[in-house]
Amino acid sequence: MKKIYALILTALLVFVLAACGSNEEGTNESGSNGTDEDNGEKTTETKTIRAGIGLNEDHPQYKGLLKFKEIVEEKTDGAIKVETYASGQLGDDRTMTEALQLGTQEVTIPSTAPLANFVPEFSVFDFPFLFPNEEVADEVLDGEVGQKFLDKLEDQNLVGLAYWENGFRNLTNSERPVATAADFDGLKIRTMENNLHLEAFRALGANPTPMAFTELFTAMQQGTVDGQENPFATIYLSKFYEVQDYVSNTNHIYSPFVFLMSKSFYDGLTEEQQTIVKEAAVEAGQYERKLNREANDKYLDNLIEEGMTYTEITPEARQEMIDLIQPVIDKYAKEIGEDTVQEVYDAIDEASK
Repeated sequence: MKKIYALILTALLVFVLAACGSNEEGTNESGSNGTDEDNGEKTTETKTIRAGIGLNEDHPQYKGLLKFKEIVEEKTDGAIKVETYASGQLGDDRTMTEALQLGTQEVTIPSTAPLANFVPEFSVFDFPFLFPNEEVADEVLDGEVGQKFLDKLEDQNLVGLAYWENGFRNLTNSERPVATAADFDGLKIRTMENNLHLEAFRALGANPTPMAFTELFTAMQQGTVDGQENPFATIYLSKFYEVQDYVSNTNHIYSPFVFLMSKSFYDGLTEEQQTIVKEAAVEAGQYERKLNREANDKYLDNLIEEGMTYTEITPEARQEMIDLIQPVIDKYAKEIGEDTVQEVYDAIDEASK
């Protein structure tokens, strides 16, 4: 009788051990089965995109980011979640771009000026007075030439998915109206960290000072700098009218945003997911451009209503600025590559017809 009980206990033990071993082999790290027995498809864990920008939540760029989030989460059925961070919560443009390279952040949308620190050829898009209007900029950036520049980002462990819009940059300051090149003389102007911008403002007689955007309001408030240059939407939504008295429509640079994704994250997506995030970046970018153009038209009026003195730049005064800056453009055209620069100018000429 004791032998029978022993055999029964042994059989039960073997059965339990076998069952446990089978469960360990069929379970992945998340605790779910690696395959679905009914269809044999592999299950996937939820991926998270941390998307950060320097501008605040009222800016069209952030609203475009929310549109990107909406599209991606809907089209992936929640397999990709998008967390959005505004107002430099994750750092300035350069810090966030470096985080993408390291794989510690997934998305940021910097202007081309700081991006030129990573891919120097992007400096061509920051040539003063390069684009005559937004429509020509759209055609060039969304076309073959624009894509060639995005392709250069892969060597920096970055993926460029689309161009968005910062817009035409305009000057504000707390010292005096700026109507001509001579009015720039001695003004301490905050610029982005971009050597071409610095040299262009020096050519106009200003004293440019590179500074993170998140530090700018306080710097103007304390008199560290006299002024800055940004599109009207950024000027108004950042409440620069509280510390600046004068605004001029210099329109000296058309500034694109570049929608960037970490290459290590992008490469980890399925082919279908890559298509979704690419198309979402483009669609959300079209939405952001529309909002931005509407905002810039409206916010100039708002700046005037807030008490800023507005100065219109005449064509003759703008041409004088162009002439003063031309040696800087010639210098950087050689550094970037004259063939590359000429290709951009040719595309602009074609789009302008």
